[in-house]
Amino acid sequence: MYKLYIAILFFCIQTVSAQQLRQPFDFPILLSGNFGELRNNHFHSGIDFKTQGVEGKPVHAVEDGYVSRISVSPWGYGNGLYLTHPDGTTTVYGHLQRFAPSIARYLKAQQYEQESFNVNLFLDPDQLPVKKGEIVAYSGNTGSSGGPHLHFEVRDTESEEVLDPIEYFKEKITDTRPPKIQGILICPQQGKGVVNGSSRKLELKPVTAKNGKQTITGKIEAWGEVGLAVKAYDYMDNTTNIYGVKDITLRLDSQIIYHSNLDRFAFDETRFLNSYVDYEEWTERRSFYMRSFVEPGNRLRFSESVNRGIIHIEEEKTYHLTYTLADAFGNTTKLSVWIEGKEQEIPGIETEGTEQFHWMADNRFGAKGIRMTIPKGNLYDDLHFRYSVKEDSTALADTHILHNRPVPLHNSAQLSLRLRIDTLENKQQYGIVRTLKGRQSWIGGSYRNGWIDGTIKELGNYTIGQDTKAPTITPINADTWIGKQAFVFRLSDNLSGVQTYRGEIDGQYVLFEMNSKSVITYKFDKERLERGKHTLKLTVTDAAGNQSEYKHPFVW
Repeated sequence: MYKLYIAILFFCIQTVSAQQLRQPFDFPILLSGNFGELRNNHFHSGIDFKTQGVEGKPVHAVEDGYVSRISVSPWGYGNGLYLTHPDGTTTVYGHLQRFAPSIARYLKAQQYEQESFNVNLFLDPDQLPVKKGEIVAYSGNTGSSGGPHLHFEVRDTESEEVLDPIEYFKEKITDTRPPKIQGILICPQQGKGVVNGSSRKLELKPVTAKNGKQTITGKIEAWGEVGLAVKAYDYMDNTTNIYGVKDITLRLDSQIIYHSNLDRFAFDETRFLNSYVDYEEWTERRSFYMRSFVEPGNRLRFSESVNRGIIHIEEEKTYHLTYTLADAFGNTTKLSVWIEGKEQEIPGIETEGTEQFHWMADNRFGAKGIRMTIPKGNLYDDLHFRYSVKEDSTALADTHILHNRPVPLHNSAQLSLRLRIDTLENKQQYGIVRTLKGRQSWIGGSYRNGWIDGTIKELGNYTIGQDTKAPTITPINADTWIGKQAFVFRLSDNLSGVQTYRGEIDGQYVLFEMNSKSVITYKFDKERLERGKHTLKLTVTDAAGNQSEYKHPFVW
């Protein structure tokens, strides 16, 4: 009873707070993304406000507080601003074009002091206080952004968990449209279940009537242990965007066997998304099916289940399952699935040539030229690990195939590969690479007595590559530099990627800003750059230690 009282009290506090927040813009709210949407390796941690298709819209502080953090990067949130408020929350504003003048001055001074464009600054409460409604920034498209918008978060300041911000703006948003189901997966548990005579997953597409009611047709006969997964999107009025589904309930007859409500999570939980969804469907077909059963190693707190959501079909009868999907505004969709219990042979697991990995233990594997350790807590379920190798006597190392299907790791595993050919003097130029669909991506690592040690985040195909080529520095519109009072370059690299860059004029550091397309720009700083003859020097280094230099004398 005490816990229930605390939960109700917390809900009331949140509701009161929600009614007091100002919206960040002075124009009507439309969202391009909602809280908890499924993304690559993570849940979306906020809501995305549309900015009428342009940049430069004034962003207002939604409550009194102070600037507690400023982050700048070509990736992620790009230009990010964090405001901490007296009610115990912190609001986050991402992908900003620029900051308000007082914040921008502080930021620039810190970037010059640290001699870095990328910064992550933490401030004291008395350094940059803000008032509710004050313009703190301007909306943009910086960082890993696919178009102009404002990424907005509400965090619990103490725990840094993210909360669903839509609760604060419900009265400003119109949503009368329910979620819609795109597909159902029936997932036999390997070696324990079967559907329609097969251990393979069965995909079902619902039929939608004119009145919006959805039904499933076709024969579903199963035996043993099966789980269900659902693919669905939500919708809102006045937009054509699709959104994530907030609330999913699965009932077996009248009993709730699975429920998830995406209302808050911690950042150390967000990679559990790879267990929350059918990872193979995502990696192979870019299709997000949300599981209504829970793998043993999945520790997401917003998912609740009975018997992990696994359905035990042990009688020849009809099993009636009902999905209920709901959004934050109470719009709901229901879909029934009937499974006929029919006794049939359950295919066993082919274990020959495999090694048993346990999700609750450290797992180690070794073979010729390879060592791998997967620490406890990195697998979501037990795994019959299958290893193979493609030998190539002309390559730096063999290609090691770590399992025959995609398997995510929650954090990482340690991988060591042995060089067959070791001729480079600069050992930093060696690195582990992953090969996927004909393309190589640099993992890197460190050299150790003919081995390369690195970390990986998923099983797959790995070998060793070398990067001996320096990065490329490409001037952009050099004939306009003096007239526009800005130097612009594009940086690129053949394999390991640009790691650092440094600009100097007459030996003194100058601030080059970088965007997500690896274009860097120095805007002439009249406070730091005097009129006269100067020499620009730009030094760029990749992750393998290769370095390029560009010099340019100029008169301003």
